[in-house]
Amino acid sequence: MARALVLAGEAGESGDVPVGAVVTNAAGAVIGEGRNLRQLTHDPTAHAEVVALRAAASAVGSWNLDGCTLVVTLEPCLMCAGALLQAHVSRLVFGAWDEKAGAAGSVYDVVRDRRLPYRAEVIAGVRADASSDLLQRFFDARR
Repeated sequence: MARALVLAGEAGESGDVPVGAVVTNAAGAVIGEGRNLRQLTHDPTAHAEVVALRAAASAVGSWNLDGCTLVVTLEPCLMCAGALLQAHVSRLVFGAWDEKAGAAGSVYDVVRDRRLPYRAEVIAGVRADASSDLLQRFFDARR
């Protein structure tokens, strides 16, 4: 989570919502990382999670990230929850809850939905205060 927080800070400094993500393999080594890049790339899908998943898939040479963990500073949205399930990520670890658009337990619980063919373990609230503080400062500066 420490690296994800650094990436989130970098996103915020460049004008994007401060969200950072890393993907680790089963041994715990970082195999992909990302931060929100929507403003920089003009790409609506350039969320931190998607950027990190793409990097991890490229690093391992496969879309299948079974056994991997996605660590992100903010609860994933519907798009990102769907992406991690499509990649067969085994575990999701996140910091702050997203009470407006979260899809891992707050608004929706797509990641653990028993109706879907693949689910991931969810560990929520890891360094939630640090993640929330980054987001709060970012949005306070824009109001």
